Amino acid sequence: MKKISCLLFICIFITLPLTSCSKSNTLYEQNGIKMDTFMDLKAYGPNAKVAVEESFKKIDELDKMASPNISTSDVSKINNAAGKEYIKVHPEIMKMIKTSIKYSKLSNGAWDITTGPLIKLWGIGTENEKIPSDSEIKAKLPLVGYDKISINEADSSVMLQKPGMSIDLGGIAKGFTCDEVLKIYKKYNIKNGLINLGNSSIYAVGKNESNSPWSVAIQHPRNTSNSAYLGIIKISDKALSTSGDYERYFIKNGKRYHHIINPFTGYPTDNGTISDTIVADGTLNDNSMICDLLSTTVFILGREKGIQFVENLPKVDCEITTSDYNIYTTSGLKDKIQDINKDFKYVK
Repeated sequence: MKKISCLLFICIFITLPLTSCSKSNTLYEQNGIKMDTFMDLKAYGPNAKVAVEESFKKIDELDKMASPNISTSDVSKINNAAGKEYIKVHPEIMKMIKTSIKYSKLSNGAWDITTGPLIKLWGIGTENEKIPSDSEIKAKLPLVGYDKISINEADSSVMLQKPGMSIDLGGIAKGFTCDEVLKIYKKYNIKNGLINLGNSSIYAVGKNESNSPWSVAIQHPRNTSNSAYLGIIKISDKALSTSGDYERYFIKNGKRYHHIINPFTGYPTDNGTISDTIVADGTLNDNSMICDLLSTTVFILGREKGIQFVENLPKVDCEITTSDYNIYTTSGLKDKIQDINKDFKYVK
């Protein structure tokens, strides 16, 4: 059994419905599948339509740069030139790569964008998904390592040091894109709205029409019906991202194999974590990008190390759900998750 996140988008995050009540507070909403994910943009105000439409153009522009499945993208060019030459890249791609290296160092390698060879080997979420042999995995592990990314600042170029290496920006690109959309919202003076780029990237702009924080329901990791959720977080001018082993996976002989690959072992992460949610304050620079990459990082680190890691970061908090259905949070999210599903226990 497998799941594709773009088809389950409405199950992953449930937002309160909105209606407009005045011309000055007119709602404009547009959605569609972008970056292999169902995305939905809501904005209020006289400039709402132009802001949303310009945002979707920006999303398409960034996808053409970052997708490993587009032959002309910067990422494809970097991967194809691995071990051969430097590739000049757009500033946006350079920022994602440099930010990735920074957090790879901070997390001692738990976050690593060079897991591309392992992701391709497993093929989870594609028609080629399989359980590789131990020897196949061991053969790919030497190609993984953020320290094998070389950057030439002088001409904004990047090279992967070994032939066969490849990067995958899937755990950071949507967050970066969310930050870019927020810039467009600010450009058009959008004070209230919701930027929803799939489960990996949500930003709540201001308040909802009831002048209350936005209510975001976190998906129940083991029940994907529309009415099933783990709990609700209310946020205003904050970024939020969730990762889970239910997004893309298959089950064989009773074991779940999911898409969050541990860069140290080459196997799907197996540490008792089944989902985690990161919340970042809107005053934090690049908040959605950081949320996006941290949701993967914390999942790989696991409960104890993950919470400790986030507690040491400014303006960021997290929630972790474990396979025994316990919920743990950093101090900043203590008692902030409401309407917790009866299946779960909040451990204080």
